[in-house]
Amino acid sequence: MKEVFDSLLPRLRAMPGRVSLYAKDLTTGETCACQEKLPLVAASVIKLPILVEAFRQEQDGLLSMDEMFRISPEDKLPSCGALTYLHDGIGVTLRDLCTLMIILSDNTATNLLIRRLGMDAINQTAQSLGLQETVLRRKLFDAAASGKGIQNTVSARDMGALLERIFRGQCVSPAADGQMLKILSDQRLNGKMPFFLHDYTIAHKTGEDDGITHDVGIVLGDRPMILCFLANETNVPQFERFIQEAAAAFVFSAERE
Repeated sequence: MKEVFDSLLPRLRAMPGRVSLYAKDLTTGETCACQEKLPLVAASVIKLPILVEAFRQEQDGLLSMDEMFRISPEDKLPSCGALTYLHDGIGVTLRDLCTLMIILSDNTATNLLIRRLGMDAINQTAQSLGLQETVLRRKLFDAAASGKGIQNTVSARDMGALLERIFRGQCVSPAADGQMLKILSDQRLNGKMPFFLHDYTIAHKTGEDDGITHDVGIVLGDRPMILCFLANETNVPQFERFIQEAAAAFVFSAERE
């Protein structure tokens, strides 16, 4: 892993903007990282700790994944997802909201979950899991808060640590973590890490906005590996090509060992 990392590092450091990388071989424990503690604007990667909180509250008996929601016109948000484009009043379960939030990055589902779970509860659980740079400060598409510079943040190290807990069944519970891993593995937005890895199952979450592109996840298989790529204020196509090529380089190199 280190040889691949060293070969990629000059290219990463030359990348425009604020960028970070965290990679860990879950078989050997070998870890390579660059600016992994840097807090960056999260975009949709903030949906990962929201997912964790939903399953924690179910585990603690505070809610049911079968709880029903009716989607009103006021709930609907632009862009990513499906709910905005479906008929008013459609009924979905809390489990559906979790699934849509991850696999289609559904923004309507995300804000409904934040409202149901509570922002403070999401942040308290993140802190209890040792996530130091991960903070949910506002709902999505909150223009007033965004205009004041209030942003949700994550770091590559935090997301790597959270993904490892989920993989090892040490986040909420083995059963809940297995369900979360399955949802992440059903990801439909697969233009980054999976680009050259068609034959691999990758449990991951992306994030995008102006000048922002992220992908964090676990390449599953005989040699599981955590890879987290985050970038703010960057050249998005350039960094996404780096994600595609770096993910393939890490995985194919590990297979040859």
